[in-house]
Amino acid sequence: MKTLTRNASFLMLLAVSASLAQSPIPPGAKLERVATGFLQAEGPVWYNGPGLRSAVDSSVLFSDIAGNKIYQYSPATGRCTTFLNPSDSSNGMTFDREGRLVFCQMELRRVARMDSDGAIIPLAETFRGKKFNSPNDIIVKSDGAIFFTDPPFNIPYGQKQELPFSGIYRISPGGAVQLLDSTLSLPNGICFSPDESKLYVNDSHACLIYEWDVVDDSLLENKRLFATIKASGYADGMKVDSAGDVFSAGPLGVWVFDKNGNCLDTILIPESTSNLNWGDPDRKTLYITTRSSLYRIRLADATDIKFDGSNLLNPTFQLFPNFPNPFNPITNIAYRIANIGLVSLKVYDVLGREVATLVNRVQEPGKYEVHFDGSRLASGVYFYRLNAGQYWNSHKMILLK
Repeated sequence: MKTLTRNASFLMLLAVSASLAQSPIPPGAKLERVATGFLQAEGPVWYNGPGLRSAVDSSVLFSDIAGNKIYQYSPATGRCTTFLNPSDSSNGMTFDREGRLVFCQMELRRVARMDSDGAIIPLAETFRGKKFNSPNDIIVKSDGAIFFTDPPFNIPYGQKQELPFSGIYRISPGGAVQLLDSTLSLPNGICFSPDESKLYVNDSHACLIYEWDVVDDSLLENKRLFATIKASGYADGMKVDSAGDVFSAGPLGVWVFDKNGNCLDTILIPESTSNLNWGDPDRKTLYITTRSSLYRIRLADATDIKFDGSNLLNPTFQLFPNFPNPFNPITNIAYRIANIGLVSLKVYDVLGREVATLVNRVQEPGKYEVHFDGSRLASGVYFYRLNAGQYWNSHKMILLK
């Protein structure tokens, strides 16, 4: 019986290792906060230029819904400036085949386009004579058709919901508006598979991602559940990489699934995560919006420690990988702090629930090590997070019984 248990544990370890090996997040990928101070950041999109008046070439455009602005961040200068004010509470954004900005304006309950001269042209404002709820996220297909989601998240104060459902819509290249699906409670993030044969949309508060076959470029068929985000919270913006991996903003950060719906990894983010998109000239940097900030993580040629916090980190603040990992039932966690202050080290499960507080006291500068005993917990993936003043860091560990 003991031999069978050891073999089962060994097979589980192999399965876990294989799953982690498939992750598109390379060893050494560094999460960096590049801009902050926003009210409700959303909808990042990479702009290569030229084409938009006043836009900075090779920059990230992103919305601040509550701030009623669109900002642009230039990686070359590190500066963040205003691109559009007011934006009528813009949310999701993308570009059409002519390089024009196409975006959702929730204050006006419509989808619009910005031409090269800065003029904003409404593309869709009503369906069957009734106002949309609050168009949320948006994509453009290679044939020029626009697909967008319309949950009732942000109907302007004092206005009523006119459509009795939340829809997924298509705007044809000729401008006709077509309802594709109305079965999701709160459709939010939306993206295509690389060959555009499949459409993915998440049902936000249910944390479920659904998949449809795209038929004749204009119809959705064979709806099925693609993946479940197994954490408390809500799903938000989504994108797909060239390999077909689906990246979804959600609880704890960005969840990464392969094309079969298997969870490969989670990019831990210290704030509520709203949306993401590929950027930089080679499109191998992932830009991520949260409620107050813009982050990025380089997914190629990474050399730094994985998930080592934000650009506020310094060399004298470190959270080391636990050892052993996987472990049963005890592992050691070491860290170093640079200044005297309140230190917090806590452990969370994959649902974001706190399961243990290992440190919560004022400590002097130096290196420390604590033991974590998981004998009371079930096998699975856990996260430990260190907070010390303005610095933070998180790591993943696996309890394998």
